[in-house]
This record gives sequence, structure tokens and C-alpha cells, in this order.
Amino acid sequence: MFKKQKNILWFKQINSKDSALVGGKNASLGEMTRTIGKQGVNLPDGFCLTSKSFWYFLKKNKIDKELKNIFQKFNPKSLDSLIKTGKASRTLILKADIPDDLRKKIIRSYRVLCKKYKQDNVDVAVRSSATAEDLATASFAGQMETFLNVKGEKQLLDSVKKCIASLFTDRSISYREEKGFDHLKIALSVGVQKMVRSDLACSGVIFTLDTETGFPEVVLINSIWGIGELIVKGKITPDEFYVFKPTLKKGFKSIIVKNLGRKTKKYIYAKQGGLKETTVKDKDQLRFSLNDKDILVLAQWACKIEDHYGKHQDIEWAKDGKTGDLFIVQSRPETVHAPKNSRTYKEYKIKSKKKPIITGIAIGDKIGAGEVRVISDVSKISQFKQGEVLVTKMTDPDWVPIMRLASAIVTDEGGKTAHAAIVSRELGVPAIVGTQNASKILKTGQTVTVDCTQGLNGRVFEGKISFKVKEYDLKKVPKLKTKIMLNIGAPEIAFKSSFLPNSGVGLAREEFIIAEKIRVHPLALYHFKNLKNKKLKQEIERITVEHKDKKDYFIKELAEGISQIAAAFYPKEVIVRFSDFKTNEYRNLIGGELFEGEESNPMLGFRGASRYIDESFQPAFKMECQAIKRARNVFGLENISVMVPFCRTIEEGREVKKLIARFGLKELKTYVMCEIPSNVILAEEFLKIFDGMSIGSNDLTQLVLGIDRDNAQIAYIGDERNEAVKEMISKVIKLCQEKKKYCGICGEAPSTYEEFAEFLQKQGIESMSLNPDTVIKTILNLSKK
Repeated sequence: MFKKQKNILWFKQINSKDSALVGGKNASLGEMTRTIGKQGVNLPDGFCLTSKSFWYFLKKNKIDKELKNIFQKFNPKSLDSLIKTGKASRTLILKADIPDDLRKKIIRSYRVLCKKYKQDNVDVAVRSSATAEDLATASFAGQMETFLNVKGEKQLLDSVKKCIASLFTDRSISYREEKGFDHLKIALSVGVQKMVRSDLACSGVIFTLDTETGFPEVVLINSIWGIGELIVKGKITPDEFYVFKPTLKKGFKSIIVKNLGRKTKKYIYAKQGGLKETTVKDKDQLRFSLNDKDILVLAQWACKIEDHYGKHQDIEWAKDGKTGDLFIVQSRPETVHAPKNSRTYKEYKIKSKKKPIITGIAIGDKIGAGEVRVISDVSKISQFKQGEVLVTKMTDPDWVPIMRLASAIVTDEGGKTAHAAIVSRELGVPAIVGTQNASKILKTGQTVTVDCTQGLNGRVFEGKISFKVKEYDLKKVPKLKTKIMLNIGAPEIAFKSSFLPNSGVGLAREEFIIAEKIRVHPLALYHFKNLKNKKLKQEIERITVEHKDKKDYFIKELAEGISQIAAAFYPKEVIVRFSDFKTNEYRNLIGGELFEGEESNPMLGFRGASRYIDESFQPAFKMECQAIKRARNVFGLENISVMVPFCRTIEEGREVKKLIARFGLKELKTYVMCEIPSNVILAEEFLKIFDGMSIGSNDLTQLVLGIDRDNAQIAYIGDERNEAVKEMISKVIKLCQEKKKYCGICGEAPSTYEEFAEFLQKQGIESMSLNPDTVIKTILNLSKK
């Protein structure tokens, strides 16, 4: 009762039960100050004007009655009516005076804050916090205003009034309408919080899950130079870090992904108060804005906050450039994945061999199509029609009224936590951000299809492309005796794929990581200092800019890609196959032509085990082993096993095993691919060296039948269902069973042919590793047998 009579409360006086009085944002700050603030988590102090002071301000100025009249005339379906209603409401508030007794209380509280921080006019953030804000199904993110670097009593009082008025911005009215909130029953609390001098350091946002897939076992940290408002504005792409929770809690430094952003601008303090935009120095653009120590501290704090609230969190943090201290400045429930309780899995299949006309970062996992509407600035949003594809440079909260009408959204700027990304996720609208040039390439009236189904790889196609959507109830998918594992190449699809029924990963391919992420031949990195081609060195320098030692670049990038897959399925086994590029594929990497010859049939050439034991290639194999060692020992992902491909002879097998141990990989399971007739004929001998076999049906078929599978003229012969191939496979399965060794299959055949999967099940194979898009179909088919 004491609290309800107060116009002003300090953070230490409030808790999470006070959201009706101080809004979700302020209630959370109070809750954290009283609890985890005592567990080593830093929070800046402050106070808030309660909802009582909001109603008092309206009644004292007789605004409440006038607002009622304004909203009686409001037509939510009319954009003009929205603009008119918002403007009239805000004008009423801004013309009114803060009652004298309330004004004195605000000034008195501000002076106490000044005294605490030993500053005459302490710099504060003035934030709005609606009483329905930060509920688990509505974020209200960016709907009301925030004023930063507010100094002195006059600026503070002005900012308080502007905060109250921001309850009636067009975007706030539109958002409440969509969520079904009564405009005149929601109050606004104003939070006044000591600023953190992140203008001299960095700041950002943390999510305690993967925002795209809802995968819950990671902390996602975004970071930029300066004050964090630029992230939401989408003007830049932040640095991005994923920390794996289960092994972090065991004491491992589990930063499994580090992506350097495009941080060209930053917000710093303006002399007269507020913020100004400035350009980031070139050297700072090319380095991470957070060090590993700070990343791990923030991840640990995020886990504490999540554990305290018992739900996923969306957290804002800042680093003080004067003291070097980190602070949590806000935490709210994560709203996109919170409402999803159903255990369903949607598969989108797009039917096109076309090349995309634009690519960028995909938000969500849907497909949208329609006519393009390019809008250069927010003043022209009235041109937008329902069902169109919105294309613009970037969005901010003023764009929300039309974003929910869009079939898809495409922006030039922004990353996964830009405004366009946050809002499109919540609205369920497919979006592609950070395309750099969509607003210049796409034209109004042009029909396009926006595809967000390929992990983070967002694609825009010319025209309307047909696609299918299948939704499965995972509760109804039966369990089989045969383990169903997955084939994963792109780390970006691992988190989503982990929701499928599975027993782990039977084949994690390194090739995609090397070709798409690393892009440079490993020996070009190893011998970087000795390269004579200046142009080539410059290109490699540009790609590897954050690494002085170019070997480190290969090891760390490969370790990250592998770790993303291993983390997604932890603690289930993830079998990583060492690189199995052919000579022509290695040659296509940057610098590859310096280290690779040309072969007439690379499929049967210098690949697999023979490469690893070759003296000239051994440094590259050592780097692969070091990457896996990093994933296991530094990140704690001990669920990783390894697999040796294309091992032609027993001698090769022994040599490779020795090298693996010599390069620091010990006490882990090591399998061999069974994909050459010699592997079958000498299976007993191979099983003395390795812990089991994984059948590579693609290569085994071509070598048993004596064909070149790249030759289209005879491709029809290469069918895994051929009796000779099945005889070979059957023999290996039985021998592995006898020797009590692992036997799986990771070739395409069980994903492609239902009857082949049935054959494997009858033979009693331990596991089938399938492509993600065939898992449920194969399980349903096999469960009938």
C-alpha cells in the first residue's frame, strides 16, 4: 500500500511484482537491483515516476477527459486518423505543466542521485516504461521514447514530459491496437537512471537464446562502439558472439562463434546534452569491440538473470570507458519465442534453380512473395499497400504501422538485432537485412520472392517462386530402434535442425565451413609470410584482418563452425569428418593454385587419408586437428568424435591415427569411412585401428560398380540399390555387430530411397544419418515396417 501512494520510488524500493505501478522495464531494474545486484552483477542506480504520478499529471491538467474525446474519433484502419490522433494527444501533453509538488519531488530525487555519483549535474538516461510493457508476449521495444545524456534539472523535467507524450506516438498507438491493449488504461512510468559512459567504450544487447531459431542453450551477445541505440536503428552491423551455456557453467571459455560486424558509426555525448553520431576510426572498425574476458562475464551475468526470472531474457548492457566496468542497464522477457509452447516443426521447400538477385541476413524461417515497394523515408509510408514487399534502407519504430502489412521486408542496413529484424520476428514476417544495396537494385512494382529458409543465408529471387510448407507435430513422430542421426554441412542450420527427432550428427562436414567461411587454402595461410604474390597477400590480409597469425584464422574459424554444430546437439555425439576436398575443390580456394596440381579424375586422386599423411599437406591437417582440439578442450564440446575419409589401405589408417594423436587429439572416438572396396574386404583389419565405420554409400557405389559419378552419360548405373553394393554394405554391418563396433551410414541413399532405408533397418544397422529435410519422412516410413 505504501508504494501505491508514492509518486516517486527508487529502484531498491521496487520489485518484479510492481509492473502495474512502474512498468515492466522499471520493475525489472528494481528486481535486479535487490537480488542479482548483490551477486556481483553491476547495475546503475536510479529512481522512477510511478503510474500514480502519470495519472496525477493528466488529471491536474484535465488531459484525461480530452484524450477520451480524441480516441472516440480514432479509426484504427485509417493511417490519416492514426497520425491525427497521435499528434493531438502529444500536443496536449507537451503544452501542459508538471504540477509544482511533483516537479519538486523529481528535482529532490535528482539531487540525491547527483550526490551519490559526486557530480553537480549527473548525466542520466530518461526512459519510458509502460505499465503493460515487457510482458512475455509483447516487447513494446522502441515504441516509447528514451532520452540519453540528460544533464541538469531543466533538461530532466523536459525529458520527463516528452517521455509521457511518447505513449501516444503513432507507432505506440498502432502497436497497442495490434496487441489489443486499451489506449486509455495504460499508464506510463518514467525511469531516471545514471548513464554508463559507453560513449567512451562499447554497449549492446544480449539474448539468452538464439533469436532466429529459439535454440535455448546459447547466449547471443551483440556489441558496437559507443552508445547502443545505433544497434536498434540498424545503421550498422554489430559484432556478434555466441556463448554455449552448458559448458560455460562448467567453467569452459565457450565462445563458440565470433563474427566481426560492420561498425562504421557510433553515438557519443553531444556537448549540450543528448547524442551525436560520429565515424569510427578505421583500426577500430577492424577489431572486436569486446574482449573475451568481457564476453564471458556478460554471458555469466545473462545466465544469472535468466535463472533468476526462469525465462529467456532480452538484456541491454554497457561498458564504462572511464572505469572499464560492465553494467546491465535493462532486462525484459524475450517475446518472440516465449508464446511458442507447441512442439511442431515446419519445413519450407522452395522449388527453384534460379540464382538470387540479392542476398543478406535472413530473419525467421519463412518465405514471402509480392510486389516490391521501395520507400526511401518514413514520410512516404502512406504509399505502402497490404501484401507488398517493403524495401528500404533501414527501419525504426515509426515504420511499424506498415511493417505488419508487408508480405516480406528487405533492408540495406542492419544486423540480427536491428529494428527491422526485431519487429519482423515478432510479427512473423520474413525479412532480409544487411543486403547493402536492395533499395537500389529492386524497383517498385517488381515481383519477387523472399526466401529465409536457408539458415542465415537470405535470398531474394526475381518473380514468384513456388514453394511447399509442411508442418509436423513432433509428439506424434514415433521412436525407432535404429538411431536416426543427421548430416550437417552448414553450421547455420544446426540450431534449427536440433529440434528434429535425432540421436546426434552422423556426419558433420568441414568442407562447407572451409569453402564458405574460411575461403583461403590452408597452406596459403600456413605459408603466408613466404607468399610472393602481393595481390594475393592483400586479399588474404583483408579476409583475415582480425588475426596476425594466419594459421590462427584457420584454426579458430574452423573450430567455430564445428562448435556451432556440436553445441546444437550437445551432449549427443557429433561425428566430424576431416576435410574431404578433391584436388580441384582445394584448387578453387583462394591461393589454392599455388599448392594444388591438376588431376584428370580428382574423385580418385589425392584426397582423404593420403593427403593427411603427405608431408607437404601435414601442416594443414595439423591445423584441422588443432581446431577440433580447441572445440573440445577450450569450449568443452567433448561430444565431438572424428572420422577419416577415403582411407585406402591399412597402412594409411595406422599413419593417420598416429598423426591424430601427435597433433594433440587423444581420448576421442575415431571412425573410418567405409567407401572403398578395400574397406569392406579388409574391414576386420580396419576395425582393429578404428572405433567403427560409417558407410559412405555415394563413393562406395561408384567404386563397386566402376563408374565415375561425375560422368552424366553413365550416372544412371550409380544406384546404391544395386545388389553388389547392398552385399558389400550387409557384410560390413554384420562384421561391426560381431566386433561390437559402431556402424552407421552417412551417404545420400537412405535420404533418397525409402526402400534402401528399409533394407538398412532390416540389416540391423546401428544408425542412419540423414539430410534434415528427409528425417521425419524417413522415420514415418520406417515406423510402418
